[in-house]
Amino acid sequence: MPAVRPGSVNRPMAEINVTPFVDVVLVLLIIFMVTAPMMQQGIDVDLPETTTQNLRVREEPLIITVKKNGTYYLANTEVTEEELGAKLQAILAGLDDKGVFLRADQGAEYGFVVKALAAARLAGATKLGMVTEPE
Repeated sequence: MPAVRPGSVNRPMAEINVTPFVDVVLVLLIIFMVTAPMMQQGIDVDLPETTTQNLRVREEPLIITVKKNGTYYLANTEVTEEELGAKLQAILAGLDDKGVFLRADQGAEYGFVVKALAAARLAGATKLGMVTEPE
């Protein structure tokens, strides 16, 4: 039997009970708040500290990471020194913005960092940025 209001003429009640909806939304909000900090991915490097301003980037940038032991990562995927240039060239060919960011461990040898910069330039990168931590 449908719910009827007192004094009405057998019409069904047209009000929506929003309490269960609010409960579900609050539970989802709590779940997302707890899990959001765990969703960060990337390669752990010890970035140098500088006194530079933060850059405002519209899209997710193409990042080359150089670890302390000399391994290279292109967009969180490990690549060899020989593959770095070819893969960069293939990726940059399909992008309008040919900007590349370099994340290098502060303990990485200078030669590894220079090789990554040279590979980016040869691949056609028009803008190169260095990623650092604020002091």
